Amino acid sequence: MLEKIRNFSIIAHIDHGKSTLADRILEATHTDLSHEKRKSRVLDRLDLEQEKGITIKLQACNMVWKGYQLNLIDTPGHVDFSYEVSRSLAACEAAILLVDASQGIQAQTISNTKKALELGLKLIPVLNKIDLDGIDIEEREKEITELLGFSKDEIIKVSGKTGLNVDQLLDRIVEQVPPPVGDPNKPLKALIFDSFYDEHRGVVVAVRIFDGRIKHIHGKPIELNILQRKQTFRPTEIGMFTPDLEETGGLNTGEVGYIATGLKDISYFTVGDTVSDREDTQPLAGYKTPKPNIFATFFPTDSDEYDNLKTGLNKLALNDASLTFTDQRSNLLGSGFRCGFLGLLHMEIVQERLEREYDASLIITAPTVEYKVTTTAGEEISIQTPQELPDPSGIKEIREPWVRTEILTPSKYMGDLMKLCQARRGEYVNTKYLTTNTSELKMRDQYIALEYDIPLASLISNFFDQMKNLTSGYASMEYEFIDFFPADIVKVSIIVNHEEIPALSFLEVRDEARSKATKLLAEMKRVIPRQQFPIPLQAAINSKIIAREDVSAFRKDVTAKLYGGDYSRKKKLLEKQKKGKERLKKIGKVNIPQEAFLAILKT
Repeated sequence: MLEKIRNFSIIAHIDHGKSTLADRILEATHTDLSHEKRKSRVLDRLDLEQEKGITIKLQACNMVWKGYQLNLIDTPGHVDFSYEVSRSLAACEAAILLVDASQGIQAQTISNTKKALELGLKLIPVLNKIDLDGIDIEEREKEITELLGFSKDEIIKVSGKTGLNVDQLLDRIVEQVPPPVGDPNKPLKALIFDSFYDEHRGVVVAVRIFDGRIKHIHGKPIELNILQRKQTFRPTEIGMFTPDLEETGGLNTGEVGYIATGLKDISYFTVGDTVSDREDTQPLAGYKTPKPNIFATFFPTDSDEYDNLKTGLNKLALNDASLTFTDQRSNLLGSGFRCGFLGLLHMEIVQERLEREYDASLIITAPTVEYKVTTTAGEEISIQTPQELPDPSGIKEIREPWVRTEILTPSKYMGDLMKLCQARRGEYVNTKYLTTNTSELKMRDQYIALEYDIPLASLISNFFDQMKNLTSGYASMEYEFIDFFPADIVKVSIIVNHEEIPALSFLEVRDEARSKATKLLAEMKRVIPRQQFPIPLQAAINSKIIAREDVSAFRKDVTAKLYGGDYSRKKKLLEKQKKGKERLKKIGKVNIPQEAFLAILKT
């Protein structure tokens, strides 16, 4: 019955305790965790999630509390995975808004609150980590009431670590979360909000049933339609997340579960598509396709591993709609894939998953953004790599992407952050004072929201780390795309041992090109191993050299065995060594390590 179903998510800033609270909810509802060996952060199934202590992928779980069916969808908190959050919220009627009592409201807290309110979800404010010493709970309650508009009575104070007041939270979910709306007698409408590949079940899609119902009887498979793809399939298994996959034989209106398709073709399903038992059903609204913000090229270190890399990318893209990739060819590095990501953390996660789950050994080029180029012929083209930039004589205008950045920070760091933004070509927009000191309550810190418009290329280049260092980790950031604006962009070619390395070349504004090239070459000099011959490292704009470093050669003492005698013998040996090094210089190949390709991130 619909009246007995509650679908909800947990949303919060990164590291505010979503996954830990989810563990306590699973324990309080006596959900069977035997298959998970009762590990911490049960819903963080990826090894990377366990190691990094962050949620990367949304996860669903079905529970029972006092006769009510609770369907929880855990969500990531990092800005790079905000798309995962939007998918989760679209499948729910409510969200637990979690705030860390030690950190207070952060950028993603406000951003996720806006997303939930836009979807019309019921929000339950929860203050977490109240068991920590030195926490001023009243201060945090005032932040929540002033900044987010809740009353003090609405706030539930819990501890995800000890389980304090989790029962109270579950009761509040039952009381205040509205039951799902739908008609079980209408044709089936199931929203695909996630998908993944299982070796035994094939492609598995996670769905929320909005209308109708679905049943599966072994030996009598039914035919289902993928409406937007205009394809059909026959499910092999239907069930719920408990949190393991548990076959139930069917799903009813309002429920959350999975459909195992038995199909090996991972391109068959798209997140946001609608599954129905009739082909003429009107599909659900689905999701807005996420647009990648940065791009990098992945090459296998061994050309024989190309197919393995392609398979890995295909399987990751199945449940990560924000990951895009196209074929790319390099004379130096061979065949690879040009990949699009939402941010640098997203790129790092994809890289590590490919290396761990698919044994891929990778060379990764420096990340770039997309530029718009208007040619003298009036044609507008999009470029993502320096190699795609037309000849300067044929370029009328180049435009680069800008983003509106909101930095939430204690006011004492305001000056340092403004200097950082200005150094990255940022333009000041506004300062919002979020909390005020009153006679009733003395706030520990005056928090502000600092708004700047910044080129995206400047933001992805070590900005986040510098922001955290300047603010001792207290500042948080949220950004959204604005538009493309004109800029004086040049291609900086990196030349190693008189040979251009396209994978290391980059695009930069002319005024900062020399400085960035100098720093990059200095870092490359540090990581490129020495050879028997000197290695010149150069940076050039067109044919003009703007920076240079040299990796010195190993020097072997060829005269060590000489003890006195005629000097001409020593001179002869030195001349022979010199000729040998000249020959090596002509035929020698320089081994460029992965660190050299990533050095651009530090500049």
